[in-house]
Amino acid sequence: MQTAIFAGGCFWCIEAVFNQINGVSAALSGYINGHTEQPDYAEVCSGNSGHAEAVKIEFDPEVVSYRTLLEILFTIHDPTQLNRQGHDIGSQYRSGIYYLDEAQKAEAEAFLAEAAAHYPQPIVTELAAAQTFYPAEPYHQGYFKKNPQAGYCMAVVAPKYLKARSRYAGLWRA
Repeated sequence: MQTAIFAGGCFWCIEAVFNQINGVSAALSGYINGHTEQPDYAEVCSGNSGHAEAVKIEFDPEVVSYRTLLEILFTIHDPTQLNRQGHDIGSQYRSGIYYLDEAQKAEAEAFLAEAAAHYPQPIVTELAAAQTFYPAEPYHQGYFKKNPQAGYCMAVVAPKYLKARSRYAGLWRA
């Protein structure tokens, strides 16, 4: 098993998608690359902790590659929006790839260079070494699965979830 850590707006969206991908054993919502220890949701949302809402993904590279996970990430968020995704505004909603080793860094650099040709605006995705990942509070884990009728889930999470399910049907869990 390997680990990948990505940010792309609200972690509910990213976690919901990655938890449905074959080869992913777990996707956990949390916070990364800030300057305070043990941040909580209120602190992260204030923008004062410097953390990004992120998802830690445990995956089997024999089933799904790191490259494919990067492609999925770029399918479900807009990497050209600086410190926001749609109406979610603030540095905690930034786009980020947090590498755990030099191989992930090199693969992410190559992916970002290729992806740049497909976007009319510059990609602003942060590429940085992963610092401590702090799991989010329990009520954030599996939020979309537990709350599909919540307004935010219907308006924001569901369209990203459905887009990924359509595009990656071959990797989608039944």
